[in-house]
Amino acid sequence: MSPAYPPTRTGAEFSEPAGVRIPDPYRWLEADTAEVRDWQREQAALAVSTIAAGGQLERARALVEAFDDGARPELPAPAAGRWFRTEAGPGGPEVLVADAPYGPGRVLARLADFRDPELGADAPVPTLSWLAPSPDGRLLALGVCTDGSEHHRIRLVDVATGAERADAPPQTLHSAWAGGVSWWPDSRGFSFFALTGRPEDFAQAVFEHRIGDGTRIEAVPIPEGSREYTRLQYSADGWRAVASHRLGSPAPVAVRALDTPGEPWRPFVTGLPLGPGGTVAGHIVGDAYIAVTDVDAPRGRVVAIPLDAEHPDDPSTWTELVPQGDTVLRAITPVGDRLLLHGFDRTVAFVRILGLDGRELPGEPGRVPLPGEGAIGSPFFALTALAANPPASERDGYVFAFSTLTTSWGVYRYLPATGALETLRAPGIELDATVELACATALDSTGIPFHVVRPAGADPAAPAPVLISAYGAANVPLLPQYQGDLAAFVAAGGTLVQAYLRGGGELGSDWFRGAHRERRHVRDGDLVAVAEHLLATGIAAKGGLALTGGSDGGLMCGVAVTTRPDLWRAVLPRAPLLDLIGGIRDPYLEFVIRKAWGDPDVAEEVRRLAGNSPYELVEPARFPAVYVQAGATDPRCPPWQARKFVARLQAAQRGEAPILLHVFENAGHGAATSPEVLAQQDSEWLAVLLDELEI
Repeated sequence: MSPAYPPTRTGAEFSEPAGVRIPDPYRWLEADTAEVRDWQREQAALAVSTIAAGGQLERARALVEAFDDGARPELPAPAAGRWFRTEAGPGGPEVLVADAPYGPGRVLARLADFRDPELGADAPVPTLSWLAPSPDGRLLALGVCTDGSEHHRIRLVDVATGAERADAPPQTLHSAWAGGVSWWPDSRGFSFFALTGRPEDFAQAVFEHRIGDGTRIEAVPIPEGSREYTRLQYSADGWRAVASHRLGSPAPVAVRALDTPGEPWRPFVTGLPLGPGGTVAGHIVGDAYIAVTDVDAPRGRVVAIPLDAEHPDDPSTWTELVPQGDTVLRAITPVGDRLLLHGFDRTVAFVRILGLDGRELPGEPGRVPLPGEGAIGSPFFALTALAANPPASERDGYVFAFSTLTTSWGVYRYLPATGALETLRAPGIELDATVELACATALDSTGIPFHVVRPAGADPAAPAPVLISAYGAANVPLLPQYQGDLAAFVAAGGTLVQAYLRGGGELGSDWFRGAHRERRHVRDGDLVAVAEHLLATGIAAKGGLALTGGSDGGLMCGVAVTTRPDLWRAVLPRAPLLDLIGGIRDPYLEFVIRKAWGDPDVAEEVRRLAGNSPYELVEPARFPAVYVQAGATDPRCPPWQARKFVARLQAAQRGEAPILLHVFENAGHGAATSPEVLAQQDSEWLAVLLDELEI
């Protein structure tokens, strides 16, 4: 019997973007009112009690604790012969400085000391969005979030004394997606990308902050009307700067000579398309910008563009250092006089070792000896990765995190001088399971690859309870890496299928283009192809298939449950986007929808948006169990997205399976959510799966 849901009224409101009238009966749930907050709390209480009644919550919590080795570790950052890192302390995370990446350290800051005083004694311990030491090692900049939202402020710490400086910039950063601060090579200040007003208005600009002398907006020339992210990159000698613009497909749109007083910015690589075929992501090396690009190379190639080129926006004038091959090239990191080239071979990571001319070096191994077939830790977006993988000295080496689907994250360092791979932190967990790469066939005959992770000893010929995890959006690669909640599901006896759907970045920009904008529906077809393949081949049994995904992957879940409810036993969206039409009214979501889905000012495209929007797709049906998680302070997929969808789905449910919603307080989109809340989210999520799949 279905639970007794909290009473939910409907209204006569409608949306009318571009003159297209679309009913919106639960629009009142977008507001932050006492009525909405009470409704949200009642839904959370119902979810908690229903999950507890299933009898799997304590078991799920124990599994989550056993297989949680922490999120991907933040790498130690070098500066002036010292290393800066975070560690768990008795009162929460601490920031340390040491003489070696993980050597004995001195505490510089405790995150608990940055609690928001307006939230009182019960305020959660803040989270660290990033840390960045100045090149001379004297100052440390920290990005501190106090409410789980990812909105954060810059804090400045004096390394010698550990004292917090009072002259940090006052601006709020919307997220860490622009990589925090970019220190000037002379350590006298830094640039950063931050909000110019209220977070909900989503207006941002590049700022420069001179230590002891205030903050001002830096007038960087970017494409007119663009609301994309920007990060400034500096040459090691401090003579040049480039402005890399756009989150998922960055390009160095402007260059500036810093050794000439008063020299203005000038256009550099401009005119490239937004999205596939428009990425030029790299670093200043000598007098050139050396980058991985998908321009005329959907799987990627490496090019060098002179900083003083007469026509840098003409790809025919670029010097090709590494041509396109059979594998996907993703990022490049200068380390001393070498280039380390990171890519994927059928989703599995590799790192090639090249000279600055792009050629392999005689007597060197050609590749970094990675500790298995898995993934190197890297941000979702190419612009953020420019900050996460900065040029390094030969002395400091190439430091990276690595994991596999069955082995948790370790931290390693490759030293070019010796060719040795040093284990700085060994992985703490190894899942007893097998991994197999397989393939389904989409309706257009495209092969859709997926990994199958089975508990050791499981009979591959016997149907198993299966969870599909997928994403397929924004050129973000879903990779064969460790995720504690998924590992806990396998340890409990489930079989995990990680599917690589079109729209993602696993197989190059053609793969991304295959489900981009007007082709977004292709991802949904790819998912169905994988699900039907699992049933047809006996990997899963009918009634034993579940689905999960987060953010845009949550939208994928919403489409799947409303259009093919017959396929699923349970669907679990996390921090989801679920209402594209309502999202047009939100400045941040409007920015995302406009670049990734379609133009909300064009009636035909609005109709297409509605045809891909789960909230609009809900019709009376027998739905499987649905458990939706959201964060109360999520600025990307705000909780009203989940509230409206769940309210409509509860009213449309004609079956007995529960439709549950839990909006977690002090939780956002995940990156700044506290470990305690993440563990609670994972435990409830896993308990629903164990109960519904009868594991």
